[in-house]
Amino acid sequence: MPEIRPVTAQDLPAVAALFQRLLRSNGVDPRALADYLKTLFLEGPNYDPELASKVHVRDDGSVSGFFGIFPLAMEHAGRTLRAAVCGTFMVDAREDDPFAGARLLRDVLSGPQDLSFTETSNDLSTALWQKVNGHILPDYSLEWLRILRPVSFVADSVAKRVPGARLLTPLLRPFDALAQRAKSDWYGYVPEASRADAFIDADASEDEAAEIIPTFLRQFALRPQWDAERLRYMLAEARQKVIHGERVLRVVRARSNGAPIGLFLYYGDRGRLGRVVQVLSLPGREGLVIDRMMRHADSRNMPALRGRTQPALLGAMMGRKIAFVHAASTIVHSRDPKLIEAFTSGQAFVNGLAGEGWTRLIGDRFT
Repeated sequence: MPEIRPVTAQDLPAVAALFQRLLRSNGVDPRALADYLKTLFLEGPNYDPELASKVHVRDDGSVSGFFGIFPLAMEHAGRTLRAAVCGTFMVDAREDDPFAGARLLRDVLSGPQDLSFTETSNDLSTALWQKVNGHILPDYSLEWLRILRPVSFVADSVAKRVPGARLLTPLLRPFDALAQRAKSDWYGYVPEASRADAFIDADASEDEAAEIIPTFLRQFALRPQWDAERLRYMLAEARQKVIHGERVLRVVRARSNGAPIGLFLYYGDRGRLGRVVQVLSLPGREGLVIDRMMRHADSRNMPALRGRTQPALLGAMMGRKIAFVHAASTIVHSRDPKLIEAFTSGQAFVNGLAGEGWTRLIGDRFT
C-alpha cells in the first residue's frame, strides 16, 4: 500500500529530483537543493514534528509526492493559533495512482493546525483544495504589474527566450524616454511632485526591518505572531535569489521626524524586472509607500515591477496604472468560520513573508 509520512533527510535527494523534474526547467544541482530543503524543512524554526512536511511513497518505496509545510504562529481576537503554510506541492502523476495528490492534501489538512493556507496553488492543486472545502481568496490571488519603461519591458520579456536580445536594451532607452513624454494612461512612468515628496526611503538592515515589521501588522485582525528573532531568520534566508536579482529592502520614513510609515522588499538587478515580495505600511499610507517604491525602481532604470496583491493594497493601487492578472491562487482551509471570515473580508495578513515567497525555492539557483 502507498503511504504518506513525514519527510526525512533520507527522502530529500528524491524530493530534489522531483522538484527539478516537475518545477524547474533550468539545471539544478540535486545535492545543493537537497541541502537547502533540509535546512528549510527539517531544521530551525520551520520544523515542527506535529506540522511536518509530508511525502507520498509508492509500494516500491520510491517517493512520488511532496508537500512542504511551514508552521506559523498567528493571532486572532486574542487567541494564539497554529497555522500550516502550505508551500511546494508536487506529485509525480502516474496512472497507477491518480489520487496520490488528493490523499497527500487530505493528510496535511487533517493535522492539529487551526488553519491552513497556500499562496502558490496552480489550477490542478486548486481543484483539489476545492474538493476539501478550501476557500479561494480572489483579492489575494492576483499578480499586479506596473510598467515603468514599456520598450525596455518588451525587450526584457523577449530576452528570457532570446538571451542575446538583452544587449539591445541600452539602445532602446531613448524610445522609453519618448514613451514617458507621451504620458499614456496605460504605460510609462514619470516621477511627479506629490505627497510622497514629504517622505524618504533608505536601505534597511535586517535587524531594523525585523524590529518595525510588527508595527505594520497591528491593523490586521488575523496576523502572524512573529518576534524579531523569527523575522531576522526569514530575512537572512531571503538574502539570495539569483534568478530574480539583487535584494532591495527599504524603509519609508517621514522627512519631518523620521517616523517609519512603511517598508518594501523586492528583487531585481538594475535595468531588469523587479519582483516585489512585500509592501507594508501604516493604515492610510499604502499609496505613499507604493509611490516611493516606484520612484526607487525608476531610479534603477527598471522596466517594471510585479508582485502579489493583498486587499490592504488594492485601493491604493487603483489609479496608478497597475494591471492585474491571475497566475496562482491563495486558498485557506479551516473549520472555524470566524477565521474564514477574516480571510474573505481582507482582514488576514498572508502572502509574501506570510507565505513561501521569501524562500530561495522561488527565484534562486541551486548549482
